[in-house]
Amino acid sequence: MLVNKISKKKVDINKIKKAIYSAKKYHGKQKRETGEFYYSHPLEVAYMISDYLFRTDIIVTSILHNCIEDTILTKEMIIKEFGYKIANQVEDLTRVKNDKKISAVEMVKILYQQKKKDLLLIKLFDRLHNIQTVGAKPSEKGWRTILETLQVFLTVATYLKIPNVTRQLHTHCLNIIANYKKLNLYSNAV
Repeated sequence: MLVNKISKKKVDINKIKKAIYSAKKYHGKQKRETGEFYYSHPLEVAYMISDYLFRTDIIVTSILHNCIEDTILTKEMIIKEFGYKIANQVEDLTRVKNDKKISAVEMVKILYQQKKKDLLLIKLFDRLHNIQTVGAKPSEKGWRTILETLQVFLTVATYLKIPNVTRQLHTHCLNIIANYKKLNLYSNAV
């Protein structure tokens, strides 16, 4: 494959293709608030993270990162298809703990305490893509996402020593806020 010819590091293209197939299959017709098929989100996260960690397990985990919490795919099924390491990483990224959904901030705290930098990186790119797709008129959930990003995820990006991601997160959040203010000024003037 071309990607393995260009890079000195090799990835298992077949395993990545299998993960893409699984994400499409299990997320099925789920849609994002933007109207896009949901599986486009984990693929974008995997694409972004591959510039930083070009490893099969991380790319596959990125592709499957929401499958356990949002689909019928189970840890056992992931073990069977992708092995224990990837299944454990996907489970670690699952926001359902003890039958209760935890916040993204709580998830980040857990990963930080466990010193799981690779998984923190996945959460960081997950958040970056979510911020990139919030839109000009955020929902209540969108505003929470922006606030969490400014309060927590900028610190995560700094901790992981990725200044360009820190800048992107900050810029996207500020642009959304500025555009929203402009929309409100315009609608109040009309």
